[in-house]
Amino acid sequence: MIDETENNSDLRQTMQMIIFSGDARKFIMQALDLVGEAKYDESEQLLKQAHEKLLTAHALQTDKIQKEAEGEQLEYSVLFTHAQDTMMSVNTEYNLVKHLIEVFKKRG
Repeated sequence: MIDETENNSDLRQTMQMIIFSGDARKFIMQALDLVGEAKYDESEQLLKQAHEKLLTAHALQTDKIQKEAEGEQLEYSVLFTHAQDTMMSVNTEYNLVKHLIEVFKKRG
């Protein structure tokens, strides 16, 4: 059985995933706005910040998955599923904007 302290820790970890993913999304959208202004260097700097946030969110996810892989009993969480979905969606946005920067830079 999962105790309340463990459940609160899991909830905090899940919320941190959502927050870091949301922060990454904010940087990505700002970077995309700068692509429209042909400010590619500034856009790439924002993407670096977004990438750091995504790495942190991913590390939180990996930690939780690793616990289950090691045999720890974890309860299903709709919130954790939402956190994973958000993180993966933001990761896709990151990859698309990164690619768009390269395309626009080549077109000069």
